[in-house]
Amino acid sequence: MVDFDCTYDNSAGINKEVTRKTNLQFPEAYKHWESMVLLAQELKKHDHTSFCTLPFCHTVEGEAMGGIINYGDENIGPRAGDYICTTPEEILGLPKIDYSKGRIAEVLKACHYLREKGENVVLYVSGPFTIMNVLMDSRHVFKALKKQPEAMKEIFIKFQDEIMCFVTAAQKSGVNMLCYADPSGGLNVLGPKYAEQVVELFTYPLLKGIEEILNDETMMLLCPKTTLALLGTDRAVWKDINLGVPIKYAEACIEVIGQAKFVGQMCIKNNHYKLKNGVIKTLSLC
Repeated sequence: MVDFDCTYDNSAGINKEVTRKTNLQFPEAYKHWESMVLLAQELKKHDHTSFCTLPFCHTVEGEAMGGIINYGDENIGPRAGDYICTTPEEILGLPKIDYSKGRIAEVLKACHYLREKGENVVLYVSGPFTIMNVLMDSRHVFKALKKQPEAMKEIFIKFQDEIMCFVTAAQKSGVNMLCYADPSGGLNVLGPKYAEQVVELFTYPLLKGIEEILNDETMMLLCPKTTLALLGTDRAVWKDINLGVPIKYAEACIEVIGQAKFVGQMCIKNNHYKLKNGVIKTLSLC
C-alpha cells in the first residue's frame, strides 16, 4: 500500500476573498441553505470550476450525531468544538442522523436548489475517522482501535449505515457527484496494518453498498488516498476511459457520469490538473 501526498489536508474550499464579497453574516451563513447556495456559486466563480461544492467543512455528519461545532467566521469554516465522547460505547449510543432537520438538511436543500438551477454539485462525504474526530479526541479513537477492536467494528457498521443513508438522501436531492474522503484516517495516520484493516472492515464494504444504490446520474469521486488503499489491498482495479481529447480532470469526471461509478486518480480540489492524453482512470471494485 502506498500513500498519496495530499496538499489540501482538511480544506473544503472556504476562501476569504469570496466570503468578503458576499456581504453575508458569519457564522450564520454556514447554517442556512440560501446562504450556502450563494457561497457555493461564488466559490465556483472564484476557482473557475465546472461545479459547486458543499458543505464547507468536514463536520456535518458528526454534528448531526450530536457533536459540538465551532462555526468559525468569514475566514475559516466550521470545525470541531468540544468533544462529547470518550469511549466507543458512547459513540455507539449516539442517535441516528435525522436528515430532515439541522444543518445537514440545509446542505441537502442547497444541493437540490443548485441542481434545479442546472449546476453540477459535488457533495463532500466524510469517512469514519473524520466523523469521529468531531465526536472524540483522537487519543481515545486510536486507543479504542488497538484495545477494543470489536467495539470499533460496531462503530464502523454504525457509520456505514449512516453514510449509506446520506448518499441516498443526497441522490434524492439531485446531487450528481459525491466526494468521499477520510483525511483523519489515511495511511500516514493509521500506518499500514490498521489502514489495511480499515479497508477490509469499512471502506470496501461501504463502497460495495454504495455501488448498488448509485444510479446512472450519480458518481462517487474518491480521495486518492482511498483509491490507493483499495488498489494496494487488491480490492479495486483501474479501468481507463479514453475521452479522445486533453481535458481537465474535473470536467472528465462529469463526462463519465453514467459510464463509471467511481473515479479517484486525483483530488477534485486540484482545479488545474489536466489529463493531457484524454484518458481518465475509473475504478472498478473487485
